[in-house]
Amino acid sequence: MKAVLEAKQEESTAGQYLTFFIAGEEYAASILKVREVIEYDTLTTVPNTPPWIRGVVNVRGSVIPVVDLGVKFGLPPSTISRFSCIVITEVDSDGDKLTLGVLADSVSRVIEFAPNEIEAPPPFGTRVKIEYLLGLGAIGKKFCQILDIDKVLSAEEFLAVSDAQATAADGEGNRPSNNQSPESERGA
Repeated sequence: MKAVLEAKQEESTAGQYLTFFIAGEEYAASILKVREVIEYDTLTTVPNTPPWIRGVVNVRGSVIPVVDLGVKFGLPPSTISRFSCIVITEVDSDGDKLTLGVLADSVSRVIEFAPNEIEAPPPFGTRVKIEYLLGLGAIGKKFCQILDIDKVLSAEEFLAVSDAQATAADGEGNRPSNNQSPESERGA
């Protein structure tokens, strides 16, 4: 049974990956999850979003949220340069497809990893939560961190943020309005 599980894990991690840089580190995402790479352009900030959502971008009439993974991983916000780009990804979320952009300092290459070239993620020393990683891919003497983009950009996290903001807004909404006095609220 264990051999079958290991074989399935190898199948799911083997394949082609797009590598990109964030804060000097090389990360990879399955090419099957990448729709396109676009040049960094103007983002529209959206109020009451978490700091790791830099804003939204218009991609051929669609509003796409853009995530700064550096901030999400606890690093400083990405600095925009002439090499900055947005990797448009398609994430699976409970059977639905969610399209999100990832802000990258630069895109490196498309690389293919065989199963024996991917190491299990170490339980220490990475800036990324261990559950966000599929493994480490060997590139020469270095490794790139292979992201499980479905978990990194999960809809549950977006919904949790939305719920927290709605709860905070409801808390503010429970205050008496200018038309109501505290007595009328108590039924006096």
